Amino acid sequence: MLSPLAERLRPRTLEGYIGQSHLVGPNGIITKLVLQSNLPSMIFWGPPGVGKTTLANIIANTLNRPFYSLSAINSGVKDVRETIELAKGKGLFAPTKRPVLFIDEIHRFSKSQQDALLQAVEKGIITLIGATTENPSFEVISALLSRCQVYTLYHLSEEDLLRLVHYALKEDEILKLKNIEIIESDALIRYSGGDARKLYNILEILDASFTKPPFHITNELVTSVLQQNLSLYDKSGEQHYDIISAFIKSVRGSDPNAALFWMARMIEGGEDPLFICRRLIILAAEDIGLANPNALLLANQCFMAVQVIGMPEGRIIMSETALYLATSPKSNSAYMAIEKAIELVKQYPNAPVPLHLRNAPTKFMKESGYGKDYVYSHQGEDNFHYQEFMPEQITDADIYSPCANPNESKVKEWLQKRWKSKYKF
Repeated sequence: MLSPLAERLRPRTLEGYIGQSHLVGPNGIITKLVLQSNLPSMIFWGPPGVGKTTLANIIANTLNRPFYSLSAINSGVKDVRETIELAKGKGLFAPTKRPVLFIDEIHRFSKSQQDALLQAVEKGIITLIGATTENPSFEVISALLSRCQVYTLYHLSEEDLLRLVHYALKEDEILKLKNIEIIESDALIRYSGGDARKLYNILEILDASFTKPPFHITNELVTSVLQQNLSLYDKSGEQHYDIISAFIKSVRGSDPNAALFWMARMIEGGEDPLFICRRLIILAAEDIGLANPNALLLANQCFMAVQVIGMPEGRIIMSETALYLATSPKSNSAYMAIEKAIELVKQYPNAPVPLHLRNAPTKFMKESGYGKDYVYSHQGEDNFHYQEFMPEQITDADIYSPCANPNESKVKEWLQKRWKSKYKF
């Protein structure tokens, strides 16, 4: 079976690599590191299709390092540990031969997966190269980030893209046989969006559309062919994440038109409708939350209904839910509160439970003060009694902060009435 064009033309050397001259040009930092055989752990941060994976392969091949590759999309902690075991001993006493472990989409690794990587990096078992489309400052744990150099890759320029096109038409074993001529390139460059992989996908689609010579690429042809090929949506690749990201941000941003457009793109592209429904449930809790608690109920019902009736009718229920969430008041207070609580737990992992809140099933525990002075809340006025529920070290911790919306304004008033100065909003 013939490999995709992007794979067939993947460069194997720095000389054949197009773009990112600030890294791989004559004075580029990556060029210097490779020449010196000095390879630190690093993270490549940049948009899809700009050469992150290719660059990692080139570096390992040029330095003749053992190369292991994992994708965070389909790898777990077990895969990470098994790969590290394979790498053990191969370069421990010869840093210039230390194996390279490449992690694609590293921002999708959980903290436990990143922790597993951290130990291997610290002990010199592997040299890590991570690739991410998200800001590593937010998505990679600080301990791992501090041990890696971060290099930014950018969208390919028009000049870079044209070089890729001409190279493909001249060198590819299939395309070079057709003598394809570029009459106009504006649409080709525009639709690629600075993404080499997308550019090559478009070239393959154009090639399949040619029936007889002359084979000319024009703006009109590119636009016409691509409008008939919604299959450019790759539900298993990076565009999958781009479009679901656009959908999430449109709902969060209260734009119902954009929300439905991106949802329709996913549906037409063959995305699993239950994947979209799961995102609706998360959106309802993370971005709407207590501003409208009914949103979570509706999103959950949407998931169950689509699961029962399937498609294409399920799209109507999904549309109703997406519109409801997009036009609902927004609050991220639940999301922010649990994040703050987790950070507090990390700072005070062993904070003791106050004695009056402890269970006292034995006489000794009762005599030790367990449960003493606890007041059953329902005995107080309005089923409330003022008492301390937090560990002594963090009695003034600020975790939950109501957002500015009608529903949480009532919550704020309710809390302040009962807790007075304890809850300072």
